[in-house]
Amino acid sequence: MRELPIEEILSPRGPAGPPPLHPIGRSRDGREILGGVFGGGGHGGLRISLIGGCHADEPVGPAMLRRLSAFLAALPPDDPLRTGATWYLVPHVNPDGEARNRAWSEVTLPAAGHRGAEDRIYDLPLYLRHVVRERPGDDVEFGFPHGEDDAEARPENRAVASFLAAGAPFHLHGSFHSIAFATGPWFLIEPAWVERTATMREALRERVQALGYRLFDVDRGGEKGFRRIDEGFSTRPDSVSMRRFFEERGEPETAALFRPSSMEHVRSLGGDPLTFVSEMPLFLRPLEDGETGRPDDPSFRAWRARLAVLSDGEIRQEGGARGMPIRDQMRLQLGFLQEALRAVTR
Repeated sequence: MRELPIEEILSPRGPAGPPPLHPIGRSRDGREILGGVFGGGGHGGLRISLIGGCHADEPVGPAMLRRLSAFLAALPPDDPLRTGATWYLVPHVNPDGEARNRAWSEVTLPAAGHRGAEDRIYDLPLYLRHVVRERPGDDVEFGFPHGEDDAEARPENRAVASFLAAGAPFHLHGSFHSIAFATGPWFLIEPAWVERTATMREALRERVQALGYRLFDVDRGGEKGFRRIDEGFSTRPDSVSMRRFFEERGEPETAALFRPSSMEHVRSLGGDPLTFVSEMPLFLRPLEDGETGRPDDPSFRAWRARLAVLSDGEIRQEGGARGMPIRDQMRLQLGFLQEALRAVTR
C-alpha cells in the first residue's frame, strides 16, 4: 500500500463538498452520527478504524478525518490505498458536543504554519469563555458498551460500537484527540505494541522536529494508564486504570462511571490491533522552571488561575500560550497514522 499523500489530503484544492458518509445512528439530541467504509470492501488487506471527536472540545481530529474521508472516496477504485485496505471512519462520534463548542471552534485567526505557510489558529480568550467538556459518565471515549446488552451506554457509543463490530477484527485503530495546553504533540500507543514500535516512534520524532515543534514529554507515572515509554510517547489510558485512579481518591461513584474506551472495544473484537491516540495541543505553552507538565502541577494551576482575571486583550498579549497552527496539527495526525500503517505492515 502506498504512503498517504499528506499534503494532497490537506490541500484546499481537494474534493469539494462534504465527504460521502452515511448515518450509523443518532445522538442523545437526535443528531445524525455519520460514518463511512472505504476501500477493499472486506476482501483482504489491512482493516483500519479511525474515529474523532470523542471529547466535545477537540475539533481538529474530526476536521482531519472529514478531509481523509473525502480524499479516500475520490480515489479511483484501483488505487492501492483502496485495494490494500478497508477503512472504517467515523469523523465525529459526538455531534452534540460539537454543537456546544461551536462558539469558539468555528472561529479561527490567521497564522503562519511551518516554513511560514498560511494557516489558522484558535482564539485563546474565546476558547476559555466557551469551551464545554463532558464529565465522567458522559465521556464518549470511555463510554463504550460493556457488551451487546449494555443499553445504558450513550447512544453514540452503541452506534459506533456496532458500526466497528461489523468490520472487525482490525489491524489498526486510531482515536484522534487534542490536549488543550502542552509544549507540543504527545503520542499514546497500545501497551502490547511498545516493543514493536521503536521505528515508528523515531520516525514520528523526526516528523515533529522537521515541522519545528518539540514533543510534549511528561511522566504520569502510570496514572490512569499513562506510562511513559520514551520522549513524547506514553501508553494509552485504559478504563481499569481510570477506575483505580478514582477509587484511590475515595471517589467510587466516579470510578463506576467508566466504561471501556474505543481502543479497548476494538481490541475486544479480536486480533491484535495497534491502537493509538494522538494528542495535539490546541495551544502551545512552554513549561515554567521545574514544571512537570502534569495537569495537577501547581505552576500550571496557578497559570490557569491567572488567565481567569486577565482581559481578552491581556490574554492575547501576555497569556503565555499561542495557538498551534491547525493544519500543522493535522499534518502530524496524518503522520502518526502513516507511521502506524508502516508499523502494522512491517
